[in-house]
Amino acid sequence: MTTISSSTSIASSSGGTSSASQTTSITKQIIALENQLKSLSDSDELTDEQKAEEQQMIESQIAMLQAQLAQIQQQQAEKAAEKQQASKQPDSGSSKIADGVNRPTETNKLNVYI
Repeated sequence: MTTISSSTSIASSSGGTSSASQTTSITKQIIALENQLKSLSDSDELTDEQKAEEQQMIESQIAMLQAQLAQIQQQQAEKAAEKQQASKQPDSGSSKIADGVNRPTETNKLNVYI
């Protein structure tokens, strides 16, 4: 009786590796697990109970990897938002857009002569 190996390495989110390489690595692992899941259904060497256990284990690994992938994508989105906020903050106040209240526009200003 042969069992299908279901060991995968899960990439840790360390500061040394880039998000893009982590995303690529996790995506490759998910594809490999999906292929393994497909080949499991074609296997005649395992009983139905063994196939069900293997399928459940592989599906849980895929779910963990998808959660990790979602977390990395969320971190990327947060970093992008922080960069966007940081690029907006350096305004010193003199270049702010006129809103017509405290910084009048050409169409919304008063000239008062006494």
